[in-house]
Amino acid sequence: MKTFHCTSFVITCSMVTILGSAAIFMPAPSGITVAHASFSAKGIETLPMVEASRSALNAPTVDMINLDMETSSGPADGGSRQDQLNWDLQAVLKGTRDVPRLTLASLPDDLGLVRETQARKAIFFKTVLPLVLQVNEQILEDRARLKQLAVQEKKLGPIEALDRLWLAVMAERYGTKRDDIVAMLDHHDVVPPSLALAQAAMESAWGSSRFVREGNAMFGQWTFSSTHSGIVPSARDADKAHRVRAFASLSDSVTSYVLNLNKHRAYREYRALRADLRRAAKPLDGLRLAATLWRYSERGTAYVDELRTIISSNDLNRVDGARLSRTAQIEPLI
Repeated sequence: MKTFHCTSFVITCSMVTILGSAAIFMPAPSGITVAHASFSAKGIETLPMVEASRSALNAPTVDMINLDMETSSGPADGGSRQDQLNWDLQAVLKGTRDVPRLTLASLPDDLGLVRETQARKAIFFKTVLPLVLQVNEQILEDRARLKQLAVQEKKLGPIEALDRLWLAVMAERYGTKRDDIVAMLDHHDVVPPSLALAQAAMESAWGSSRFVREGNAMFGQWTFSSTHSGIVPSARDADKAHRVRAFASLSDSVTSYVLNLNKHRAYREYRALRADLRRAAKPLDGLRLAATLWRYSERGTAYVDELRTIISSNDLNRVDGARLSRTAQIEPLI
């Protein structure tokens, strides 16, 4: 009897440890965030254009230089320490250096005072690109683990308890079966930096919208949750209850945006095309994937056309090969 009680106690302690570890390795998102403005509680609905001028969208582009396209976008060796935003974007675009691990809590307060279009765009890209790459880096690590577990389970049989629990968390996040790793891989994948930068530029009006200035809301996501901080759009209809979700940091905004594209039913076409490109061993083409995001705005295909124009006119496809530096560990800037 004593042996039984001791054994039960050990097993209980082990499970508590496993659950605690899983919470650390993959914390679940809190609350409910609607994917941009595509859906309300009652069905399909869309968010009006962000409250700022769009005159900068077709302004002269930053001079971007060709760089090899690879997958989007993992770590790489090289790089050196940079102070704040004083790193060489052009060198990154040439492929001669990597992107520093820079994390700004918010966009520079004086961004709107930069009158020269190319300089303003460069600051915007240099702020947002490292954040997108860091989110993508974690996803690529998760994908490697998923593939490893699939092979391990096929060749060696049942996997370890901690790995099973991690798969359960992933399945819960995306609404898949615990043993359907293929479905998890289709959901849990990167967003091409070119696409993320273009949408950030559109939804924040190149960092000038009040949503991003007041709440780090880079992608204009709606929320109906009372547990979320949010900003009421000034032009919101009287019968509407949505707010634009506010975030503690730009990094949180990017993470939420990527999760929405990976999870919400509005973006099934996006995930299907991305999965097809993966299976065909082709690069994740932000310009091509943009065509699937017509539900992201009430403007539909006009939104897609504008999004693709930003990618093309700024040569943003060339950032899809950018890599984060492994050796240049930069402290977050608050």
